[in-house]
Amino acid sequence: MRIIQFGIVALLFSTLISCNKSDDYQDIPTYPNVAAAFGNNIDLNHLDNYANQVVPAYITKDNTQGNTITDKGATLGRVLFYDKKLSSNNTISCASCHIQSRAFSDSLVVSLGVNGTTARHTMRLINSRFGNEKKFFWDKRAPTLEFQTTQPVRNHTEMGYSGLNGDPSINDLITKLSAIGYYQELFQFVYGSPEITEDKIQLALAQFVRSIQSFDSKYDIGRAQTTDDVLSFPNLTSEENKGKRLFMTLPTFDATGKRTTGGIGCVACHNAPEFDIDPNAKNNGILGTIGSNAMDITVVRAPSLRDLTRTNGKLNGPLMHTGIITTLQNVLDHYGLMNVATANTNLDPRLVPNGFGQDLNMSSQEINSVIAFLKTLAGTNVYTDPKWSNPFHP
Repeated sequence: MRIIQFGIVALLFSTLISCNKSDDYQDIPTYPNVAAAFGNNIDLNHLDNYANQVVPAYITKDNTQGNTITDKGATLGRVLFYDKKLSSNNTISCASCHIQSRAFSDSLVVSLGVNGTTARHTMRLINSRFGNEKKFFWDKRAPTLEFQTTQPVRNHTEMGYSGLNGDPSINDLITKLSAIGYYQELFQFVYGSPEITEDKIQLALAQFVRSIQSFDSKYDIGRAQTTDDVLSFPNLTSEENKGKRLFMTLPTFDATGKRTTGGIGCVACHNAPEFDIDPNAKNNGILGTIGSNAMDITVVRAPSLRDLTRTNGKLNGPLMHTGIITTLQNVLDHYGLMNVATANTNLDPRLVPNGFGQDLNMSSQEINSVIAFLKTLAGTNVYTDPKWSNPFHP
């Protein structure tokens, strides 16, 4: 009798639960492979905020180009960005060269790939979204960030899926990733299908990279309190404000290219408040090629000047595509007295006023002021925010 009574009670309880479910009720999905691989670092039922981060009202440039950042897409992009399985020997990821603690750059002049070292210094990825320039790589050979994201993967030296010189191809990578449980779940989660394609990889990686933003610097605190970049910021020191004026104000040159009045005009190429590179900029006079005596005049792009340094004033890594610049003083020395190579037919005309290499004629006090200002562009959160960190770490 008790067995019969127990069975009736169980049936009634099951019926009650069923009746309490609405017609559109869905069980919370589980992702066992994602949970096993990433633990608490990724919870697909409680995603990190990538899509709705606060962007200051004075930031107006955006090169998203239709690939809108979503929490789902950027989460997948984060996994792809940090996964060493995207290299042919499982030793290199995007994050091996773009290191969070270095503003997503590298402290080394060249980065290590699966078959040697990179040909150019690794470019910082800070605020890649916030600029008018839509092309990527130092020489702008990638028409979009989406296209750029898988070019290192397809590179023989960097990640080894070139399909040449005995390398596996990008299709071999897709087959490899398709057999991994957490990618089956993640691609289903993001795209509604576990099918992996290069296009889907590119979209997700680009969303993650564009989500990496830095707007909590000393400069930003001051900019939020003023109506434009020219006015003195109340939170900057007199030296920092002087450096800002020099940066923002165009110079006047005499007939020989020597500055006589005004500032030093960095803003002509590095546009505030994003401090992105002018898409029309040409070569900046750095002509070297790493490991070779050859001249390279194709380098015309640069990353945002934000987070050149950390808040302690130390550079996040060497500067320029050759890594030849190792201090902010070196930067100002380079632009302060421009040496014009006759073979450089791609030199930016703004660096040769009246046909002469510019002489900014800066005093030591002016140099120190500009350096002090550049250091105010350093943020803090971007270096430690978990949503941009390695999800594979325990």
